[in-house]
Amino acid sequence: QNEICMAAPATTKETASEALEKLFAGVKHAPLKNGILSCIGSTPLVRVASLSAATGCEILGKAEFLNPGGSVKDRAALRIVEEAEAQGLLRSPRESGRDAEAGRQTIIEGTGGNTGIGLALVAAARGYACHVYAPENCSSEKVAATQLYGATVTVCPAVPFSNPEHYYHRTSAHLAANPTTCFWGNQFESLANARAHASTTGPEIVRQTNGKVDAVVVAAGTGGTIAGLSLALKAHSPHVRAVLVDPPGSSLFAQVTAGTLAALPGKTIAEGVGINRLTANFARAHVDEVVSCSDATIVAMAHYLRARDGLCVGPSAAMNLAAAVHVARMLGPGHVVVTVICDGGERYASKLFSSAWLEARGLLAHAAPDATRDHADFVPDLTVDPALLNPPAPENTGAGAGA
Repeated sequence: QNEICMAAPATTKETASEALEKLFAGVKHAPLKNGILSCIGSTPLVRVASLSAATGCEILGKAEFLNPGGSVKDRAALRIVEEAEAQGLLRSPRESGRDAEAGRQTIIEGTGGNTGIGLALVAAARGYACHVYAPENCSSEKVAATQLYGATVTVCPAVPFSNPEHYYHRTSAHLAANPTTCFWGNQFESLANARAHASTTGPEIVRQTNGKVDAVVVAAGTGGTIAGLSLALKAHSPHVRAVLVDPPGSSLFAQVTAGTLAALPGKTIAEGVGINRLTANFARAHVDEVVSCSDATIVAMAHYLRARDGLCVGPSAAMNLAAAVHVARMLGPGHVVVTVICDGGERYASKLFSSAWLEARGLLAHAAPDATRDHADFVPDLTVDPALLNPPAPENTGAGAGA
């Protein structure tokens, strides 16, 4: 007992038994989680200290890298499978009592990586096989993580969407050849994706901020995250501004600003974000403004956060946080800006955090920001929607941090 009391040393007025009782008081009735899938969601909302101090705003990141599969995509993967089971499109051996191998269905998906990992995790937990088609520019760490859950991964050429070898079309062809034994998650067009965020991520943010949210900033690939978040947060308060951040090579910047799909010049190192078509999920998003973030800014922000905050994030999360800084400066001090930390940097050790890889792409100079400087000196290299240059005057709605 005395050894245990080292964790909660008694004061001069406490006995060892009283100290132990205090130590365990908060955990006596902690609920158990029923399987790993019940651990998806309810992620922390983290104040990014350096960026908040530099802008005078609360810059908050939803720590989605703490999901069991390591990314925000776990939410969509789980919801897609749950809805398919409810509709009778999937029949889990875990529930039916059937032989796990007899007529086992296969979940298939075309993905830049994280959704594949999420679906592989859910498939393993529910008793399905899983086959993922991924582009060759997907990080080797993501491919390995997908395979660790028992999924088959077919790596496809990184070609334009019009090419039949594109991973999306390869997935479609797989389904056409195996219509009775396969279920296609189809994350781009399945609205279960957006519903996952409208019903879980958005309400969690409202609770975690006590309802004080001025802006949500997020990139889009399938469009599910920004669609679900914009729907949920604007339902909470119509004054919440939804800001899209789009990378080079994507057409969503032009879609928001001009109503037409036209790709920004260049291409990006960020995986799983940016797209050149309008998906069913993105069509449901309520986007107010948009910014575009360069690869140089992605690299600088990712390495800055690792050195300054001990926060190691992937490229899409670095994009989100760079854009959040810009939105915070446009709104002015005293506001609450929320974004999504999509996944962790360990999935990009061979790319974003590899000196050789960065040097080969002319980006190494951006990977060594001075961790001791004030982040106020860090100016994100962004192409800005003109609407952001003249933000509306804040209304006294109780949505802002200073309200």
